[in-house]
Amino acid sequence: MTSQSEILFERRGAAGIVTLNRPQALNAVTLGMVRALRTQLDTWHDDPAVTRVIVTGAGDKAFSAGGDIRQIYDLGRAGKQDEALDFFREEYQLNTVIKKYRKPYISLYDGIVMGGGIGLSIHGSHRVAGDRFLFAMPEVNIGFFPDIGATWFLPRMPGELGAYCAVTGERLRAADSVAAGIATHRVSSQKFSELLEALCGTVSVDALLGAFAAPAESGPLTARRARIDRLFKADTVEQILQNLDAAAAGGGEGAEWASDIAATIRTRSPTSLKIALEQVRQGANLSFEDCMKAEFRIVSRILHGEDFYEGVRAVIVDKDNVPKWHPAALAEVGAADVARYFAPVPDELVLP
Repeated sequence: MTSQSEILFERRGAAGIVTLNRPQALNAVTLGMVRALRTQLDTWHDDPAVTRVIVTGAGDKAFSAGGDIRQIYDLGRAGKQDEALDFFREEYQLNTVIKKYRKPYISLYDGIVMGGGIGLSIHGSHRVAGDRFLFAMPEVNIGFFPDIGATWFLPRMPGELGAYCAVTGERLRAADSVAAGIATHRVSSQKFSELLEALCGTVSVDALLGAFAAPAESGPLTARRARIDRLFKADTVEQILQNLDAAAAGGGEGAEWASDIAATIRTRSPTSLKIALEQVRQGANLSFEDCMKAEFRIVSRILHGEDFYEGVRAVIVDKDNVPKWHPAALAEVGAADVARYFAPVPDELVLP
């Protein structure tokens, strides 16, 4: 399948429309799609007739479930880590182009949005969640880490929601999307077609989205905000687990939830957990560009490690869901081990 069929571009009225077109793969992002989108964005940026860009996903299940992880896995297993790294280099450069884009960049989320799909959207100016919206950064579940600019946006979510999302990989639905800062607007799925057509006109994007947006709602994550802020305000994963264990042992409201979340965290890669929490803590004080450079350093080392390949094997290839992490325990991953992932690499990421 060529990149031209994997991602579609259309000029309609004042809008440039992007459609991620791999519905059978939940619109997973490939290198060809990354390259095609960057080229098209550059073209539309210089076209005065295009006043806004709209990004959608084909099918009714996903905006995009992430990058094509199986392809990266296969390259790494074949010893082609440098080729796999090309994908991340160009993906992170595209994330930066979107972040700096000077025209409204509107993503219409009506389905799953995870990993690389978030990278194609969250750095844009407007993000609209439909009824089927489902967000997660589940990378620690496969021995990877929250990338595509997560080092920037996770620490900037309210309170400790970023740390919570990073180390649990838990899902966030439409009702919580705006409060969490993932979406800028919530619109009923039934109105998405009408909204898309309206956005192709010349009325301002902010005015249109304001007219279409549904009233704010309080979802389950929002209801737990105070508890999440208290339990996840720690600089180590071990302390977060101690906080959760204490809350579970104390009984009362939230005890079962705390027990379940602690059990979930304990199934994740210890190395990935510690990297992810360090990203959130460091990223709060870094520029966007420095966050992206840090992620490229991390992925440069992850691709030469063990846990990513074991995680993908367990979850995607063999589907036994019993990964054998190395190291297997949090105590075996020291501060120096984590710091190594953030250290400069010989071939640093160069950003546009």
